[in-house]
Amino acid sequence: MLKDEVNKALEVVRKGGVILYPTDTIWGIGCDATNEAAVRRVFEIKRRADSKAMISLVDNPNRLARYVRDIPDVAWDMMELATTPLTIIYDDVMGLAPGMIAEDGSAAFRVTKEEFSHELCFRLQKPLVSTSANISGEPTARTFKEISDEIKNAVDYVVHYSQQGKEKHQPSRIVKIGKNCEVKVIR
Repeated sequence: MLKDEVNKALEVVRKGGVILYPTDTIWGIGCDATNEAAVRRVFEIKRRADSKAMISLVDNPNRLARYVRDIPDVAWDMMELATTPLTIIYDDVMGLAPGMIAEDGSAAFRVTKEEFSHELCFRLQKPLVSTSANISGEPTARTFKEISDEIKNAVDYVVHYSQQGKEKHQPSRIVKIGKNCEVKVIR
């Protein structure tokens, strides 16, 4: 079932579509993070201000080098030592859709280890948008059942894999690595 679901989601994402899918944290709304039109659609679905950049998932730390000009040593250490999902905001990114990049030129990435999202990112060979499956300002859905029908009906494909999970997941920890390798905890 995992392979079939990854194939279906991959087909939708490659065509510029938006999916609802399980991640290493909470369920996410996603698309190809390099596709400007698809990223705009995610903002519309969430009714989110486009000044609030979103997170991108990748399948392994080495893929970051395609999108982050200079990955500080402290980031490599943090990724290696993290025992829970960790999102890192990097300065000076490239190759993403404009909506994925904050006004200061930074963008947020997380290396996913969850089976479905990892395989999807690996097969896509690009970053995958991962933003919480809720309308901006509303409570974060921590299980599939908590996701509103409005969100489910707005996406092009809802992944069936892992929908029955009852465990309530948490969003990732977010840190920003700034100039001179200063680390600031955001969440």
